[in-house]
Amino acid sequence: MFDWNDLRYLLAVAREGSTLAAARVLGVNQSTVHRRLVELERRVGSALVSRHATGYRLTSLGEALLPAAERVEAEILVLQNQIRAHGDELVGVIHLTCPEPLVSRLAGSSYLDLFHEKHPGLTIEFVMSDRYLDLGKGEADVALRSGEPDDETLVGRKIADSIWAVYASKSYLQHHGRPERVDDLGRHALVGFDGMLVNHRAAKWLSAVAPGARIAARNNSVLGVLHAVKSGIGIAPLPTTIADTEDDLVQVLPPVQDLARGWYLLTRADLRQTPRISSFFDFTFRHLHLIRPILMG
Repeated sequence: MFDWNDLRYLLAVAREGSTLAAARVLGVNQSTVHRRLVELERRVGSALVSRHATGYRLTSLGEALLPAAERVEAEILVLQNQIRAHGDELVGVIHLTCPEPLVSRLAGSSYLDLFHEKHPGLTIEFVMSDRYLDLGKGEADVALRSGEPDDETLVGRKIADSIWAVYASKSYLQHHGRPERVDDLGRHALVGFDGMLVNHRAAKWLSAVAPGARIAARNNSVLGVLHAVKSGIGIAPLPTTIADTEDDLVQVLPPVQDLARGWYLLTRADLRQTPRISSFFDFTFRHLHLIRPILMG
């Protein structure tokens, strides 16, 4: 009646709540998602989703099919992971996910140049997203993440420290002066965190130390906050990794201990011992002196 590819579209819409968001997750056009749903409903002979003002919802039949579709998805992912883990040659692609600001630093580094020189059959492909990708579902092979990992299915180790400090642009300081201590932030214009970053530790810290401060701008990405601070509109905490490289920015307050975390290199347990992934981990652990400046600034 239908195959696994049909179910992927139903699951994506059920989880994301809209065809646009589902299209982003699946890496296709929104029209493709809509067309595949219509085709699936034609084959089933009944509606599976209904459109509401707040997005798409499953019909009663769609809800009934959802658990079975999720079981099919889980079994297929197990099969895909076993096939991927079976390869014993140092050839292929390693899908690496990391925060967007790191991509340019990693791509232009001697760290990756040396890795490719040692393993010419392996290619690093960056997988970027505003959210943490699910390694268990095969959305990426390896992750570079800051903060203690909370997924027990992942293995890895800490390879560096993630350090945040408070920054302002030179133009802002010329017009508004420089805060001398954390308590002074409440008297300055700040750049806040929004969207997926609203619960980020930097957002919570800023609200705690300067609850009455004027928020001049908000952004839903760290790079967006960086650009807002560079514009001179306000002050914000930023990772030293990217902020210290900006000539227009000044570190006005020292690294904030409450924002410090570790950088972790992580993968799934079943992938860790495959030659492809093992070679990347072993190389990284032997060359921490190359990757730590990239991660720490």
